[in-house]
Amino acid sequence: MKSPPRSSLRGLRTFCVAARYQSFKTAASELFVTASAVSQQVKSLEEELGLRLFERSAREVVLTEDGRALYEALRPLLEQLDALVADFRKAGRRKSVRISVQPFFASEFFVPRLSEFTARHPEIDIQVGTSDEASEKLPAEADLSIRLFSKAPAGTRADLLFPLRMVPAGSAAFRKTVKVKDKRIVSDFPLIVHDTRPKAWKEWSNSTGIALPEDARVTRLDSMIAVVRAAEQGIGAALVPVPIAEQWFKQRTIVRLFEDELVADVSYYLVSQDERSANPAVDTLRSWILERFAAKP
Repeated sequence: MKSPPRSSLRGLRTFCVAARYQSFKTAASELFVTASAVSQQVKSLEEELGLRLFERSAREVVLTEDGRALYEALRPLLEQLDALVADFRKAGRRKSVRISVQPFFASEFFVPRLSEFTARHPEIDIQVGTSDEASEKLPAEADLSIRLFSKAPAGTRADLLFPLRMVPAGSAAFRKTVKVKDKRIVSDFPLIVHDTRPKAWKEWSNSTGIALPEDARVTRLDSMIAVVRAAEQGIGAALVPVPIAEQWFKQRTIVRLFEDELVADVSYYLVSQDERSANPAVDTLRSWILERFAAKP
């Protein structure tokens, strides 16, 4: 008698991550695969079960009733499996810490300095995951996260690193075209806008008293890396986070258009779930990050 096919653990885990965020793109970032790979694995699971697990549209995916029921049934089982694997990992010589960092912070600020930590602690393996999800979300799978929050999230250990500060930047050639008269920009001043902070330019204008052109054309982008690249290419003016973009300014890839900075209403926090705070390897990485990145009082 032929035995029924067995669902792959990878497919079930992929479904659970996609279900938790209700986003194939965010799940892909956490699992280090493409969004299309997540979609294909979910589709295969749906075909195997004969159930529709997500309702899909051009902009979002939403769990169906069957999908939600499956997620609630699978979640505790996968958590038990993760705990079992973690127990075996603790018995080994090497330690591993998974940290989730937003992409621009990771590529421009965190990873370039990570060799300092690995040289000091060669016994600890670091897994860096990146996702550009909105503020105020703490990835459940990470031991540590560096995220933007308006205040320290409840039920976690949260250490303040520094507030989000943003400064207008563009190419050196673009800066030469900028003209200001009576605290009003009177030259052509196209704006580059990051989707996660669509009101940032208005907030900068209000805080500095410098009026933007009313008819400024706008280019909207969904990642900070793309925003800075667009500014580098002379497409317009971008609000760039400092000190995260310090290498771009040092290399004069982009330059400050104004010295006036916007201090946003959110800050970078180093966050972990309470139950993970006692892990010695996690605590070692936390201590280094606070030493290296936290603003000095």
